[in-house]
Amino acid sequence: MPIYRILVADDEEKIRTLIRKYAEFEGHQITEAQNGMEAVRLCRKDSAAFDLIIMDVMMPELDGFSAAAEIKKLCAVPVLMLSARGEEYDKIHGFELGADDYVVKPFSPKELMLRVNAIMNRVRPKEAAQKPRDTASFGGLAVDFDARVVMVDGQRADLSPKEYELLSYLIKNRGLALTREMLLTHVWGYDFYGDDRTLDTHIKLLRKRLGPYSKYIVTLRGVGYRFDGPEERRP
Repeated sequence: MPIYRILVADDEEKIRTLIRKYAEFEGHQITEAQNGMEAVRLCRKDSAAFDLIIMDVMMPELDGFSAAAEIKKLCAVPVLMLSARGEEYDKIHGFELGADDYVVKPFSPKELMLRVNAIMNRVRPKEAAQKPRDTASFGGLAVDFDARVVMVDGQRADLSPKEYELLSYLIKNRGLALTREMLLTHVWGYDFYGDDRTLDTHIKLLRKRLGPYSKYIVTLRGVGYRFDGPEERRP
């Protein structure tokens, strides 16, 4: 079963938790947003971060209709709208904004996931399923970038989202000297106001997760870090 990166935008925590429970059970990766503004900000930060968005209509700060319209300007990600109102006008308005489906609350989580899969089967071309997975292997360290999974000697490593993003960025730039500023900017974002200790702490935790392969993350004194793992080429 394909794994999708899903953004769930809803101001009700219990709704987000319910969707996360069922989506993660099917193997999908969930990111949560508490309102429309946060959903737009996440998509603006990385327009290719999500495969699908589940968006509540009635939210504070920025409603789901307005948020979906802004997101559609940034990327062509499919949107499934959630609403406690089932009036025909609301559904038509959602579809006019480019929504791919509209589900009325209360809903069945199982039906919701079936609708998610139906949307993705429609919007993803068949040839996409035939594309080789984006992976990298360095001895006993293997990374599946499509699934955001890291394996260490055959065991799945329990990385936090930031630890994974940090490792991913290091590997994608293998052999290059990456300054602290570059790492903080690309992993934490342009609006990060912390200090270098945040980066150093995550590097330390990441090395611990990688066990014997922590040696691949090389410290460049006065500069930053570099990933030096010898990648295994596949035929």
